[in-house]
Amino acid sequence: MKDMKMYQLHMGEATCSLDLGDGSERGEYVNQDYILSRLGRPHRAISLMYCYYPLDKGWPGRASVVHKNPDVSFAWDYPYDDYFPYGGGLNGDPESEVFKQMADIRRHGQDVLLTLTIDPHVSDEHLRAIGKDLRPYGRVLLRINHEATGDWFSFNRRCTYQEVADFFVRASNVIKEEAPNVKTIICIGGIESLEMTEIVMEKEFAKTIPAADIWSVDKYMALHWGWPYDIAEPGGTTHKRDAVEFIYETTKRSLKRYTEINGGEARPIVMSEFNADGDVTGPYDQCMMVKEFAEMLKADEPWLSAFTFYQFRDRGRLGLEIEDPNNSEVGIEQPVMDTYRELLADPYFMPQMTLGEEQKLPVTLRWGGSEDAEGLSVPVEFESNPHFCELYFEGESVDANLMLEINGKWFYKAPGVNFVDLMPAFFKKPLAGATKMDIKLFAPPASGKNDEAQGNDWDVNYYYTLKELPKLRVRYAPVMEKR
Repeated sequence: MKDMKMYQLHMGEATCSLDLGDGSERGEYVNQDYILSRLGRPHRAISLMYCYYPLDKGWPGRASVVHKNPDVSFAWDYPYDDYFPYGGGLNGDPESEVFKQMADIRRHGQDVLLTLTIDPHVSDEHLRAIGKDLRPYGRVLLRINHEATGDWFSFNRRCTYQEVADFFVRASNVIKEEAPNVKTIICIGGIESLEMTEIVMEKEFAKTIPAADIWSVDKYMALHWGWPYDIAEPGGTTHKRDAVEFIYETTKRSLKRYTEINGGEARPIVMSEFNADGDVTGPYDQCMMVKEFAEMLKADEPWLSAFTFYQFRDRGRLGLEIEDPNNSEVGIEQPVMDTYRELLADPYFMPQMTLGEEQKLPVTLRWGGSEDAEGLSVPVEFESNPHFCELYFEGESVDANLMLEINGKWFYKAPGVNFVDLMPAFFKKPLAGATKMDIKLFAPPASGKNDEAQGNDWDVNYYYTLKELPKLRVRYAPVMEKR
């Protein structure tokens, strides 16, 4: 590739971006190498779910462990929320699991979408500590006390709704004072019926709308909330199913009302949790409903900024994989995985790539985030479908942290790795003949964290200087032909 031309390449927003939930009360975190190998491309953001109740007895233990009780019959019947305990905050551990996961996400060219349920009684000192935690992780999306108009989370059981709303405003302001790179998300009920003209608890939560950078609703087209304590059967009372059109319309009307509350100024709206529960629909209707929702989006004027598919691997039927009950490290792929792969490959849900001017080495690459990054595009002419297609890294480039794409498939190169086999890009999409295509290259931070020494914009941009391109080996026949 040394003698090949290369061009500046900007990666920007999709018409509607795709985010992915990875771990919750229902499933464990799955590393990004595995997810990339299964899905073929990175997401805009990966959603993590944590809780922060540092004033509670038993903290920082997980609620279902330190408060284990055989009488519990609902997922949220613990003194505090049964998410993974957030290991940061005041007197926190910078080596705790949440930060390892955030680094893993960012190394793989994705932004962090952190859901954090927080005890509203914590002081500003605690909130400032959370802000300091998040400052090095680039353009973090922070969802504070989600589904705040519900009655199941601990923060709602220990505070009035007005207090919960006031806390969101306080937490959002204080955290952003310490971490201006963070965008906060308010997640409330929104419009929940076609007869409503105001959002749920509008009086209490009106001030949260201008305080948030992003608006959100959680919408499951079908959900079995009684899991895992009962089985969804006809006539049961712990599950529901809505029409796809109903979910679509109420979410869109929520955006309209949020905008009115905000004085006519629209802001991005996302669906922070989205799926149809296979416990209710079965595997085939689940695929149909996800696909139908996506088709409705594509047929409409753009209005939804992103939705988060909940989740990658689930112990129930809300995942692309079901956790193998024999081995928690094994996932059983569901039919909805193929449906979701189709969405990932659809241009409507893919980041926009804009080609710029020709570049010369050395070249400085900028990683702002998954929706704002400067990389390289290197055109390659193939004679036919390759039998071997490989990249070899030498010198300083061995230590580079790179995300690479060719023929629609993405690859990760970790620091210290000197070889990337690109052939999986051709297994399911072989070339029919001579073809010209680009190898795309981006450089997210190797540590997963931005570098404070890089300048005034260090918290939103990371820079890497690439001094040489890898060597490209392409062969169009086996090393030895059949005798």
